Amino acid sequence: MTKKPVKLTHVGSDGAARMVDVSEKPETPRLARALGVIRMKKDAFEAIRSQQVAKGDVLSVARIAGIMAAKRTSELVPLCHPLALDEVRVDLSLDPELSGVVVESLVKTVGRTGVEMEAIVAVTVALVTVYDMVKSADRFMTIGDISLVEKSGGRTGRHIAG
Repeated sequence: MTKKPVKLTHVGSDGAARMVDVSEKPETPRLARALGVIRMKKDAFEAIRSQQVAKGDVLSVARIAGIMAAKRTSELVPLCHPLALDEVRVDLSLDPELSGVVVESLVKTVGRTGVEMEAIVAVTVALVTVYDMVKSADRFMTIGDISLVEKSGGRTGRHIAG
């Protein structure tokens, strides 16, 4: 069985990296949700839960960091289009079973290209911020399971992971 070659949109016919031309695409409502987790020692988890972290309110600071990161995604990911975002939500929740924090982002806009990268970057930076604020209690926290869980808009419509 012959595999169909994958067409990479960010590679030109000459093989060079390029930013995709979206000027001819119609503007549509776009949405993306991403998810990620950080696992840690019980002591670190309890410090967050009891708000005993010396640097301050971990979840609030990480939420703001995630929102700011979503807005600056095109500065971090070279071929990403700069987008005017209409909504960015970053929700963090403590999960005692994981001994960790679950981060979920929701990003919306009306535009010619999706907001998947903004949602993923928001989650990633929020998780790294949790790490930064709690590292004195646990230097070996594990950040992972970062994934896009939903996207909608554009010609491909709505997709939900799983």
